[in-house]
Amino acid sequence: MKFNHTEEIAQYTPHWQGERFANGRPKVPSDILRRMKKITIEEAWGPLWNRGYTFQFEGDFKIIHPQQVMVGRAVTAVMVPKRPDLHDALLRYGHEQEGRKGFFNQWVIDELEEDDVVVVDLFDKIFKGTYVGGNLSTAISTRTKRGGAVIWGGIRDNQQIVEIDNINVFYRGSDPTAIEDVTMVGMNTPTRIGRAICLPGDVVLATPSGVIFIPPHLAELVVVQAEKSQVRDIFGFVRLRDLTYSTAQIDSAWPVALWEDFLHWFGSAAEAQEYHHLNWDEELAEARRLGDQGSQAGVRL
Repeated sequence: MKFNHTEEIAQYTPHWQGERFANGRPKVPSDILRRMKKITIEEAWGPLWNRGYTFQFEGDFKIIHPQQVMVGRAVTAVMVPKRPDLHDALLRYGHEQEGRKGFFNQWVIDELEEDDVVVVDLFDKIFKGTYVGGNLSTAISTRTKRGGAVIWGGIRDNQQIVEIDNINVFYRGSDPTAIEDVTMVGMNTPTRIGRAICLPGDVVLATPSGVIFIPPHLAELVVVQAEKSQVRDIFGFVRLRDLTYSTAQIDSAWPVALWEDFLHWFGSAAEAQEYHHLNWDEELAEARRLGDQGSQAGVRL
């Protein structure tokens, strides 16, 4: 086997048509990552669930910075319990054939780039399952700038890691022991994190609610749908406060007149300025289509 294999990564992610890193990992644009940081788990979850991606969320973590949202591109690793023959063969292969140094967890962190998040299946091992401590977390901070780690296993040196404020770490537990008796059988391969599956290049959205892994080809759609929901909610609150519409009108499909009111507000309201990159042609066209169908039905009656 090869670690971090370009052809395999491309095979895992065939729907991504955008830029890739040199190893084939999808490179979702930085602007999408920036915008993703402002949405909630629930807003991201809906578009994925409705498209059949029902195993993308896991919420059972401890968090180094509980109120700090983390967003980045996944770099994945799969660890298994140590079996000596397999362990020795893979460690030797990495050292001799791929020129890697140190232990398996160091290999993964050496691959990190800006805005990356390490996503590790350590089979929920905490005692002798501490994937990072103070040193490797510092390396993550230096390499990713604002990324971090999601570890289905343990960490150590919590008091040191909590002082690193530009990254976050989601983990299962902590222990003073060093990592031992584990073998990496995959780097940038499909990775299971609790109930969820993560692929290399997925956008990791990690909040106090938990972690959701967003396929790269759906990242922009997720962000746009979330932003549209947010700004429509803002408009709805404004119009409910001034008694223009009832809650039933705001919560139902909007007719053309309500859409036109929204678009007038959208173009001038200060609260909507950060959403001005959004386009509403499709929604307005659909409202007009439904309105025309209703009129034609009325004529037939």
